[in-house]
Amino acid sequence: MIILGIDPWTATTWFAVLEKEGKRVTILEYGVITTRAGVDFSDRLVQIGTDLSEIIDTYRPTICGMERLFFLRNVTNGIDVAQAKGVMIYILATRGIPLIEYTPLQVKAGIAGNWFAKKPQVQKALKMLLGLTEIPKPDDAADALAIAYLTSLKIK
Repeated sequence: MIILGIDPWTATTWFAVLEKEGKRVTILEYGVITTRAGVDFSDRLVQIGTDLSEIIDTYRPTICGMERLFFLRNVTNGIDVAQAKGVMIYILATRGIPLIEYTPLQVKAGIAGNWFAKKPQVQKALKMLLGLTEIPKPDDAADALAIAYLTSLKIK
């Protein structure tokens, strides 16, 4: 089974693709979808949709986990990210890929066992859980890996 994890943003959307065979979980790829600042916002949304479609076409995930948006201060940024997330959800829905959403606290607790874990704790836990030789970097990539890993736990 192939699992896609997404940490949604506008300028940089991080993704991770995992494969689960039995209880073994393997990283197939992780990286970033980037959009250029200064271009029309609608063009940025098209870029996100195009790049996500390419990832889906390459790996054919059967399920996707995505971080739920949570903004306290910068509402304008939150609206932009919500629009980008809408594009991502549309792409997933048209491909019939089920989506599970997680709050940041759920991700921290699910990976590090602590609702208030800091990013280095999550990275260290991922290193152990995925049998990595190094801590996954940057920390946003680790967030996408964590989301994908949590989603893999939902699969029997």
